[in-house]
Parts: sequence; structure tokens; C-alpha cells
Amino acid sequence: MIRIIADDKIPFLNSWHACFSDKPRAFELVCLPSGAITRESVRKADALLVRTRTQCNESLLKGSRVSFIASATIGHDHIDKDYCLREGIQWQNAPACNADAVLQYMASALAWIMQNTGRQPHELQLGIVGLGQVGSRVHRLAKALGMPCLANDPPRARLEGRTGFCELDELLSAADIISLHVPLTDSGRDATRHLINEGLLSQMKKQAWLINTSRGEVIDSRHIKHALKNSLLKGVILDVWENEPLIDRELLSLSHLGTPHIAGYSLQGKANATTMVVQALSRHFRLGTDDWQATVPSAQDCEVKTENFTERALSSYAIQADSERLKRRPEHFEQLREHYAYRNEKPLAWLVHRRSF
Repeated sequence: MIRIIADDKIPFLNSWHACFSDKPRAFELVCLPSGAITRESVRKADALLVRTRTQCNESLLKGSRVSFIASATIGHDHIDKDYCLREGIQWQNAPACNADAVLQYMASALAWIMQNTGRQPHELQLGIVGLGQVGSRVHRLAKALGMPCLANDPPRARLEGRTGFCELDELLSAADIISLHVPLTDSGRDATRHLINEGLLSQMKKQAWLINTSRGEVIDSRHIKHALKNSLLKGVILDVWENEPLIDRELLSLSHLGTPHIAGYSLQGKANATTMVVQALSRHFRLGTDDWQATVPSAQDCEVKTENFTERALSSYAIQADSERLKRRPEHFEQLREHYAYRNEKPLAWLVHRRSF
């Protein structure tokens, strides 16, 4: 029998498991807290369903019979792809699963900056670093708002040509708000670990805002703190942190908004992620549920009757409330993340259908 070890914080797995209630199962599903997914617990496992908290590397996998790993996340830097390749282990992430949830977070973050600076979209130039699934959505939002926008994405620029892209130094020197949407990579010409360091901070437009929803290690926390203390940056909004969950509390206190890595935590995003990993698992082991989909419970539409972007975005997602919770109890970073009440994306639908704000 196939043994599947799953992170118990991946939602909707019970409803998938229930599909087999009236027929023999070819597998055993064991759900464990992320901290309990250890070398010993996976030794007799054939598959892992994980989140970013589980480092899928030789230390975890050596000596096991794991042949398949699926991560219910966009990111996949927690999976040692080289080791998996050497050992013949297939892996799958969930690309773009929560891109709309991160867009909702970004809309609220931008609205919060506008509200607190008294500036309108056309008065703020946005610089997007990384124009993938999330960055592209943010770019479309900026255009809909009439917000001037610069985009930097070297891999895409090399593939598609330079039209529509700019160099990073040009973006940094011109943007009033810089938003990071890159994967975490350690090597190669486009390595992103500590991409925002002392050198790049010195190139930024004075009094710019920095938003990071990508990975905490993309910025060098020491230099961000120095820039904030010396008023080189106007402010930062951070959802991701170096050394999570043991985050830099001084950086949190200096941040205008700080949240516990929940930018992508919507009901729809989680349903998309679980759907993608279950379908991949089913294909790999021929379980017969290749078309299964997680169903999101119906939720009341919280649509706000206003044409004002700031009011509507902040009503769709109250970013400051999440920040206040983390700032009150930074030692509860992991608990706040693990027990987060997933947001509903439905109130954000107006962003998709309207182009006049």
C-alpha cells in the first residue's frame, strides 16, 4: 500500500480522502504537523505533501522510499532539486495557486500607502522586480489605476526582448514604491539571495517604500534596518522574513506593516494549491482522482459600495489588522500563520472587471 505523509495544515485533504469512502483505498494518508515530518517519520513513506516549512533534502529523505514530493506552495526553494534528480524523486509545486491572494494583499498595501501619504496613484511610480504570475498581476493593477510602472525581470527580458523592461538600477532610482516578486535563488546570473543589499539600497530613490512578499532572504535585514534608521527609506511593508519563524524583531518594529507570511493565504488560493498537488499525486500513482477539485465554502460577498480604490482595497483585506497582531505578539509568528483565518478573495472581483478607479 502507498503511504502518503502530508502536512496537517494543508486544507481540503479530508474531502479528497472521502472520495474513497465507498471503495478500497490503494494508499494510506497520514497527516502530521510540519515539525513531525522527520527523517524517521518519512522513512517508510512513498510520497510527501508539504509546505515551505519542510526542507525536502538529503537529511530528510536519505534512506526513505519517497518517490514523489508535492508542495502546496508557489515557492519550491525548500526542495533540493539536485538531490531529487540524483535519486529519481519527482517533485511538483503549485505555480500561481495563490497569485490572486497576493494581488489582494498588494492592493491593500498600495492603498494603505496612498491613504497614509495622501498621494494618488498617478503621483506614485511603482517599480516591480520580478514579472511572473504575481508581478504581472500587480503590473496590470497599476496600469488600471493609472499608476506609472517600471518592471525588471532579466530572464524574461533576455527571452522576450527589452521592450517593457528596464535595468534594476534605473528602476531603483526612479520608483517611489518598489515591490519584490522574485523566487529565492542562490546561484547563477539572476541569483536573488540578498538582492536588496547595501549597494542597491544606495541606488534607491530617497524616501522610497519597499514591499516584499517574495522570500525573506531576498533582502539583507541588516542593511534594511540601517536604511530605515537613517531615513534612507520612507518605509517597508514585509510579509516575509529572514530566519522565519525566528524573525528580526527590531526590523518588525521598524516596519510600517509586518505580517506573518500570509500574503497568499486565501480560501481560493489554498483550494487551488491542494487541487494541484492532489491531481499531481493522483497522476503519479494512478489513483483515479486526476480531475478532483477542492471546493471553497460559500462566503458572503463583502463588496463595499464605493468607487474609491483605497476604501475598497482596504475593505477587501484589512492589512493593518494582521500587522498589529504580529507586532503585539512577534513570538507567536508561527501560531499566527498556522491558525490564520483564510481570507475570501471574492470582494476583490471588482479589480478584475473594472478598469476605471
